[in-house]
Amino acid sequence: MNLRNVVIGMLFITVIAPIALYTDRFAAFAPSSSRIDFFEDVTSFTVPADSRRLNVLPQESSTVFKEPIGVVYTTNSTQEEVVASSDDGIIQDSIAAAADSQSQAVREHKSRVLSATEERVQSQTDAVIRRVTDSVSAQQESRSDGTDAASNSMDPKSLASNVVTQLASQDPFERKPGAKPYKASGKDHPKAKVGKQTDQNAMSDIRVRQLRDQLIRAKVYLSLPATKNNQHYTRELRLRIKEVARVLGEATRDSELPKNANEKLRAMEQSLTKGKQIQDDCAMWVKKLRAMLHSTEEQLRVHKKQTMFLTQLTAKTLPKGLHCLPLRLTTEYYLLNTSQQQFPNPEKLEDPLLYHYALFSDNVLAAAVVLNSTITHAKEPSKHVFHIVTDRLNYAAMRMWFLVNPPGKATVQVQNIEEFTWLNLGSPSMIDYYFRSHRTSSDSNLKYRNPKYLSILNHLRFYLPEIFPKLNKVLFVDDDIVVQKDLAALWFLDLKGNVNGAVETCDRYLNFSNPLISKTFDPHACGWAYGMNIFDLDQWRRQNITQVYHKWQKLNHDRTLWKLGTLPPGLITFWKQTYPLERSWHVLGLGYNPSVNQKEIERAAVIHYNGNMKPWLEIGLPKYRGYWAKYVDYEHPYLRECNINP
Repeated sequence: MNLRNVVIGMLFITVIAPIALYTDRFAAFAPSSSRIDFFEDVTSFTVPADSRRLNVLPQESSTVFKEPIGVVYTTNSTQEEVVASSDDGIIQDSIAAAADSQSQAVREHKSRVLSATEERVQSQTDAVIRRVTDSVSAQQESRSDGTDAASNSMDPKSLASNVVTQLASQDPFERKPGAKPYKASGKDHPKAKVGKQTDQNAMSDIRVRQLRDQLIRAKVYLSLPATKNNQHYTRELRLRIKEVARVLGEATRDSELPKNANEKLRAMEQSLTKGKQIQDDCAMWVKKLRAMLHSTEEQLRVHKKQTMFLTQLTAKTLPKGLHCLPLRLTTEYYLLNTSQQQFPNPEKLEDPLLYHYALFSDNVLAAAVVLNSTITHAKEPSKHVFHIVTDRLNYAAMRMWFLVNPPGKATVQVQNIEEFTWLNLGSPSMIDYYFRSHRTSSDSNLKYRNPKYLSILNHLRFYLPEIFPKLNKVLFVDDDIVVQKDLAALWFLDLKGNVNGAVETCDRYLNFSNPLISKTFDPHACGWAYGMNIFDLDQWRRQNITQVYHKWQKLNHDRTLWKLGTLPPGLITFWKQTYPLERSWHVLGLGYNPSVNQKEIERAAVIHYNGNMKPWLEIGLPKYRGYWAKYVDYEHPYLRECNINP
């Protein structure tokens, strides 16, 4: 009895248990409908006698092979996937052959297999199919021409077996070293999503572009003699143009087109096909298209010129709110008594141990931003002294603003340019040089008609030692800057005997075709920028820089050396007298360049809105306006009364 039990047990272990385990394992691979369809297509395919194409299998762009939900077996080093495809004997034999190649020591775990729409799985599947079909084509080509055609057809068993075997040996989830593993889920892979979005964006306006192209072609047809001689076709084409134009409207995407867009597109295409048959002179086509191209280029040139003119006009036109503000402030200023019109701390105005700023401006709000931003970042506000010089029209308004809104503990001085009697503004030579309107009116460059180029206030920077006779250093700033850091360190810089400390630029402003310029200056040397400059007034006086400026001013009496502005004469006057500052002190371009590096802006001590697009104008670049606007109190009563808003 015991012997019988032992025999039965051994029989169960050696025969029945392996069968049960093998059956379990084989049943785990449930057949997938998509795989069945795929291999049915493969087995039923017959290769033609003279096939030279690699894509033997019928493939459509819309067909997607979906991976089944199966069991993944992993060894210690790699993962291999085997999927049951069909109950057919041929496929089962192939699967069994692939399954027998598995390692005996396996560890089973269940997971959901990623969708086969993933690009890598699809590309690997295609590669396997191409390799199989390529070998078939090679075998067929090696056969003689007299071989029976029936022998050229491929054995379905052989093809299916090759495909399944190679698919089983491929690991669709093979990862590169260091890559993160994919997680099986119902969601698409991120790369697949990006690809879909790109395709959708590329195809979102295809019909709109087709309709526009049809309109262009139809208009060209209408202008050709062969079309004009065919009245019936001309009427038809004009009708189609009206229909397509009505359908197209202002649409920019296919989703914005009406439902009958496809119908109109087909009708127009039929009409254009008729027109193509009518035309027999290609040279006329070329001539007409060339004329249209020239016309378009001329229109573009005119529009560019108009844009430039309007931009210059906007840049030199004062907004209504900024015109209202000085009028309101002037009225309030003259209501004050004499004692109320005075600024505190007059003893600091000539103290050379303090930090002195020179600001020449006729824009109250812009000057306020310069002072507010500077004091906000100053470590010792009481040591900063601001010398503001303005014209007669804005003198009272400028004083009133800073009397009502003093910049913390800093000291302010506001002067009228007409108080500088030593400048002799009434001399004929001064008037002739700065206010000759007949010279600028003939200038082709519209920017030189801007009043700032003609203002004596703009040229006052060449007379700093005369304006501040008791100071040894002064920081010159424009009114279109914003200060983002403490600037006190500039007064302690060693300029190495130079007069001017500035950030270098490599723009060209001088006329190097003039022999006087080309002999004196290096055309390859970099220049520097106004806007934030530290001037050593002691060195200025020693080297008599103002007289150098006057000398070149006289040489340029006919404006052949430079046109207008202060930078060209500044480059000449301070030639070899400029010490280069680090670029982080002064970042330029926020008034014309929309591509200024964001990190450079954030690190800069001073940002400069040089150009026509000032932050207080509507044409100012919106992405940079916030740096300026945060130093303006738009809730201030004067600003609200003048309707000045962010």
